[in-house]
Amino acid sequence: MTDARETAKAAAARAAVERYVRPGSRLALGTGTTAEQAVRALRALHPRAEFDCVASSSATERLAVSLGFGVRPLRADDRFDLMLDGADEVTPTLDLTKGHGGALLREKLLAQLSDRLVILVDESKLVGSLGERVPIPVEVVPFCRPVLARELAQDGFSVRVRTAAGGESYRTENGNEILDLVPTAPLVRPEEVDARLRARVGVVETGLFLGLAERVVVGAGNGTVRELVRPHPPSR
Repeated sequence: MTDARETAKAAAARAAVERYVRPGSRLALGTGTTAEQAVRALRALHPRAEFDCVASSSATERLAVSLGFGVRPLRADDRFDLMLDGADEVTPTLDLTKGHGGALLREKLLAQLSDRLVILVDESKLVGSLGERVPIPVEVVPFCRPVLARELAQDGFSVRVRTAAGGESYRTENGNEILDLVPTAPLVRPEEVDARLRARVGVVETGLFLGLAERVVVGAGNGTVRELVRPHPPSR
């Protein structure tokens, strides 16, 4: 990853924390390199503040704890003031592709439980349509994966079983596997694709995050930032 992209991510993270986080906030923390930048910015900008935090992955939890944040398990009645997270693709309507860090299920649940979902990205993540530059992750039950892979290939997707560093199937923290789907063309109606995928037995969740983000903070390689705002209130 280039220094310019790291600068862009750090700028987006710092701007989001400065603008939207207050001491004592109930925070949901995403997963991935940009979410890690947000956790570091939280501590840098609020060196003594306490937050009520739930993390979407053990990697994010370990980082937050190492920086002195208390991170607790999810409770049945949880609501969060804000979720800070990254994305793999962002469209002009603020629909997202997420999940290349493997935490899509937990990230989507936390996003739905948050009053505001603020996404932090560098400019390379901006696309015209979802499926334009990265595959669509789908979390699936391992027992069902061979059948799902065959059926989704018959539907026209290029299907790849995600693998771990050693070559074995990647497992999410929920014990599931991930199929990365490349569509024949970028998605014109992502909501229809999402509904069809979720209707299949064995599909646990998709990486299509539709109607959830309130705003996206976009960092540039020179350290400047701009914001994209959804014209209508996000669904919850």
